[in-house]
Amino acid sequence: MAAARQDPIWIVGAGGLGREALEAARAAGTPVAGFLDDRSIDSRSPADRSFDHFDRFDAVGPLGPLGLAKRDERDPAAIGRPDRGSAGRSPGGGTVRGLPVLDPAAIPAGAAYLIAIADPGARRRLTERLLAAGARPAEPLVDPRAVLAGGVELAAGCLVLAGAVLSCEARLGPHSQVHYNATVGHDALLGAWVTVCPGANVSGGVQLADGATVGGNAVVLGGRTVGEDALVGAAAVVTRDVAPRTVVVGSPARALRRR
Repeated sequence: MAAARQDPIWIVGAGGLGREALEAARAAGTPVAGFLDDRSIDSRSPADRSFDHFDRFDAVGPLGPLGLAKRDERDPAAIGRPDRGSAGRSPGGGTVRGLPVLDPAAIPAGAAYLIAIADPGARRRLTERLLAAGARPAEPLVDPRAVLAGGVELAAGCLVLAGAVLSCEARLGPHSQVHYNATVGHDALLGAWVTVCPGANVSGGVQLADGATVGGNAVVLGGRTVGEDALVGAAAVVTRDVAPRTVVVGSPARALRRR
């Protein structure tokens, strides 16, 4: 019997994570229609919009909580220009890896989308707008080079990149992401719009509430809870529960500020 035809998906975000999602899609045999650049439907100021793109942050210079530096957050003139560091990225026009980059308003009604932006708040806002436009979230996209144990559950819009390991009965809510070489332990519960950055280790029984982010190479010890919209900084070690909308850093992790 022939395999059922799979409709192509649109990847929202034409930057670094978008290209990584494209690599996962191609490895998984998932057809991709093109990219939608999220900035073109965001009504905030250009300076604010730059915060929606972790791929526009440099890995050198003064480090923020995720171990990444914000390159052009105060340079509105830089937003909207093609990013020479992003392999030909040209938001709202042109092509990336041979695929068109369109304004998200152009997405066909009923089309499937996957948001490849690391910022949970951006994913939440874009989800609302794309649903209102008649689009629908894509089925979970899992790179075949990731490892998923038995009983793992992934909601629509999830993204799991190569090298990630999801242990037994781990559950991910809508539009959550597990990046390269990150680990999610057994019975962990991730809410909607959660981001687990590269190399992070989320231990067994952990609960990550909606919009939580675990930074690169951070560790959340077993049974801990990270509250809604909280951010665990790069390489932090969480030994206690993290309150909602709190940034924690260090080992053991301590509160730095409220978000």
